Amino acid sequence: MKVKKQSTSSKASLYGFKQSLRQWYKRFNFFVIRAKYNRCEYDSCVYFMQSDDPTYLLLYMNDMLIVTRNKTHVWNLKVQLKKKFDMKDLEEANKILGIEITRDRGLGRLWLS
Repeated sequence: MKVKKQSTSSKASLYGFKQSLRQWYKRFNFFVIRAKYNRCEYDSCVYFMQSDDPTYLLLYMNDMLIVTRNKTHVWNLKVQLKKKFDMKDLEEANKILGIEITRDRGLGRLWLS
């Protein structure tokens, strides 16, 4: 899933661009905290919601990975995000950050390489 950051003018200074990214992250952080997600104390780009089926939201730049066994959690989160952010849903992830994701749904297994 790609989440677009607010656009800045091409003449914006490097400092201004960094500030706009920071402001976008603050807005995103506020949104997910209000949606009852907790931010990981070890990595500020990892959010989680504890329940019978925990949901993890992993953010890297403008890429986001939602990990859970419950597809309803994924769809609900996507609906909420689409209301607040301009985003493109890339559906099921096969690769993120150079890591390939392989699934065997029949056995309920997942491999990363």
